[in-house]
Amino acid sequence: MLKYESIKALTGAAASAGKKISEVVLADQARGMECDELALFARMEESFDVMREAARRGQEEGLRSMSGLTGGEGHKMKLYAETGGLSGPFLTKAMSVALAVAGCNAAMGKIVATPTAGSCGILPGCLVPLLDEGRAEKRNIVLSLFTAGAFGMVIAKNACIAGAQGGCQAECGSASGMAAAALVELAGGTPAQCGDACAIAIANQLGLVCDPVAGLVEIPCIKRNASGVMIAFSSADMALAGIEAKIPVDECIAAMRSVGDALPPALKETAGGGLAATPTGRALRRKVFGQPPLETGS
Repeated sequence: MLKYESIKALTGAAASAGKKISEVVLADQARGMECDELALFARMEESFDVMREAARRGQEEGLRSMSGLTGGEGHKMKLYAETGGLSGPFLTKAMSVALAVAGCNAAMGKIVATPTAGSCGILPGCLVPLLDEGRAEKRNIVLSLFTAGAFGMVIAKNACIAGAQGGCQAECGSASGMAAAALVELAGGTPAQCGDACAIAIANQLGLVCDPVAGLVEIPCIKRNASGVMIAFSSADMALAGIEAKIPVDECIAAMRSVGDALPPALKETAGGGLAATPTGRALRRKVFGQPPLETGS
């Protein structure tokens, strides 16, 4: 049985078996849960289908969040993607999906927390377009979610995935690392390259604070999901190019924990600092709640 205590152990187990990380994890989880692998795969496929539906709903014109602060981001980016954009049609579509799923969450729609609701658009943003554009088969995409999930389990055990504990690096940083690993596997990369991709993604978001305006998972959270997608793709490409992380992924995870512990409470989902404490951030809080905003550092 796998213990999910380190990425090194995960990648090592897969390399020793001559299999993908997802294949090793699927078999291990099926044994641990005393269920058939096909049944467990079917449950993961249902989760992927929820992601696809959240993307569809989030791209609908006129969708607004419950607070009214956000809405339409996924739809606007979907239209923009048709022009190609500066990043090209595929990556702009990926950003559209990320914005759409995060927007669906803000509108109280059904999403899959991957690993959290605040970062729910990153994995779908990376994986749903691969299916829509015919770049990967659905079976392989669903399998890659087992790799992403396993990496997330290690991160949760050795650091954290909650913004209230470790800042947004713990949410979007973890999600980007998970997605990057899944992308590498889908592209035919080695287990070690999956680890490198995760490490690069986490390293590029160390210190990212959690500063939700008005205390709501909308501003800047929704747009950070799109940024997280771009970090995941670039991290995966670097790893696939043979670029090593230099700092091992498990050490990056440990560093993320130490950075999160060092962040002041004002920068950990309290809406007491960062963008939430700007004049506009305070004004938006008053608009929603009709009361004075929290003071910086509260």
